[in-house]
Amino acid sequence: MSPPRATSPAALSRETRSSAPALNFAPELLLKAQGIRVAFFDVDGVLTDGGLYMSEDGETLKRFNILDGLGLKLLQKAGITPAVITGRDSPVLRARLQALGITHAHFGTEDKRPAAEITLQVLGLDWSAAAAMGDDWPDLPVMRRAALSCAPANAHPEVRAQADHVTQACGGQGAARELCDLLLVASGRYAGLLQAYTQ
Repeated sequence: MSPPRATSPAALSRETRSSAPALNFAPELLLKAQGIRVAFFDVDGVLTDGGLYMSEDGETLKRFNILDGLGLKLLQKAGITPAVITGRDSPVLRARLQALGITHAHFGTEDKRPAAEITLQVLGLDWSAAAAMGDDWPDLPVMRRAALSCAPANAHPEVRAQADHVTQACGGQGAARELCDLLLVASGRYAGLLQAYTQ
């Protein structure tokens, strides 16, 4: 009979480590985030860092953050619809949104309020069920009507001043993920979704 194997201290700490969520949000912020069914996101400065990389042929390249991508997919699993409203359009943007399964998107529009209202109508929702995240003045008409508004840390000062929540991360560096996490916690789905990755 072979002797029992000793468990290393590192393995013990992994086994006994709590799988409880590490994230905490202020109670008043969670209250505002309850009941959200659709979240509107700008692209440049929110889902990207706001930089435009231009090739010699004039093609625009964008840098997206993987953390944001998973957050948007998790929203969909929780029954919250991510929607995109952007003043620009490009094949690379459309490809990224398609890869994330985002079907509600408005491209090349600076007048974002009517675009948001179209999406709300399609989903059978009103502004009380909407969150919005933007970084510059064209995003304000949607942010000011949404039940919950967020801005990245590097958003324009006027936008940060209007936001219910300013993220710790900058645009394109996980800011959208922070809003996704907030909505997931407020919906009561965060811990259950996390558990699938910690078993």
